[in-house]
Amino acid sequence: MRSILKNKNKRANVLTENIIFIILNLVFLSILMLFVFSKTGGAAILEEKYSKQIALIIDSAEPVMAISLDMEDVVKTARDNGIGPNDAVSITDNIVTVKLRDKGSYSYSFFNDVNPTIKFDSRKGTYEIFIE
Repeated sequence: MRSILKNKNKRANVLTENIIFIILNLVFLSILMLFVFSKTGGAAILEEKYSKQIALIIDSAEPVMAISLDMEDVVKTARDNGIGPNDAVSITDNIVTVKLRDKGSYSYSFFNDVNPTIKFDSRKGTYEIFIE
């Protein structure tokens, strides 16, 4: 009789442990999926993409150049998040910063020894980079 009760208790413990293990795995996977979906959704990827591209363009630029960038998706995403196009992209001290959301931005540095300035041309809807 005791051996039957011991076997039932062992089965109950194993079943409880397995259920807890499965629930914890499901919670972990759901948190992981939420993180992945939040990172792949628009603004964070655009920030990284454009800050790196602008930095690479500036690295390959020479003094007295003017570069025009058509970044409609940046302007649209920034406006959707309440950020003006003039504040979305900035260049300070060899660092390009793209900010398309309230809680974050992405910065990338360039190595070229030039003095770039960036302005948004609202008539054309493009960003103009002037290299001095």
